Amino acid sequence: METYNKLVRDKIPEILDKKGVAYEKRIATPEEYKSELIKKLQEELDEFKEAGSPEELADLLEVIVALRQLPEYQNVEEIRLKKKDERGGFDERLILKGNK
Repeated sequence: METYNKLVRDKIPEILDKKGVAYEKRIATPEEYKSELIKKLQEELDEFKEAGSPEELADLLEVIVALRQLPEYQNVEEIRLKKKDERGGFDERLILKGNK
């Protein structure tokens, strides 16, 4: 039997209940929540890198949306736009080759 101890989407307990799967749940502290979101970000990134599917990209975005709601990341869109203005985006699909 697989064991786990990780942050899950809000409706996962409901889904497990319908399947008759036993589990324990608790609410993360704010510090733990941030840490678990960062772990989840890496998990979803790894899954996206492997599958490359729109579903995995959607999962990755869902974690980013959750992170953006944390107080320390609430201005991330403003920062993103400033960086895009200063350094550009990725619209031109430029690849550079050289030595460091």
